[in-house]
Amino acid sequence: MSNPRVRKIADRIKVIVAEMLERRIKDPRLGFVTITDVRVSGDTLQASIFYTVLGADEDLEGTAAALASAKGLIRSEVGKQLGMRHVPTLDFIHDALPETARQIDDLLERVRAADAAAAESVRAGAYAGEPDPYKKPREIGDPDDLDDDVDEPFETPPPSAPQDT
Repeated sequence: MSNPRVRKIADRIKVIVAEMLERRIKDPRLGFVTITDVRVSGDTLQASIFYTVLGADEDLEGTAAALASAKGLIRSEVGKQLGMRHVPTLDFIHDALPETARQIDDLLERVRAADAAAAESVRAGAYAGEPDPYKKPREIGDPDDLDDDVDEPFETPPPSAPQDT
C-alpha cells in the first residue's frame, strides 16, 4: 500500500465505516466497535477492515454477525461517498492485536516479578545453584561413586590381522 491514492482511499474508508457504525447501523448485536485499520489492495478491489470490540467474547460473536449483515449497506455508502466506479469488496476481520498486546504485558509483568525475586535472593545471599559450583576430585569410598571397580584402564582388544584366503 505504498501508493498515495490507495492510502487516501483506505483512510477515507476507515472514516466512512466508523461514521456508519456510529450513526446509521442500529443492530442490537453490534457492540462497542473500534475500526483499527483498513488495508486496500493495490487495484482497490479488496478492502480489509480490522476492528476491535470492547467487551466479552459474546459481544465479539454478535458484532461479527452484525457487521456481516450490514456489509452491503456499508459498501453502498462507501461507494456513494468515494465516487469510484468500482467499489471495493469489504472484509471485516477481528483485530487480535489488543489481546496479543495484553498477553505480552502480562508476560512482561511476570518476568519483572521473577527478576525482582531473583534480585532479592541475591541480596539475601542465596545462591541460584549450589553454593560451591566448582568440581572437586572424588574421594575413595564416596557413596555417590557407582563405578568403584573401574580403577583399571579400559583395554581394547588388539586389531585382528586381515586373513588372506
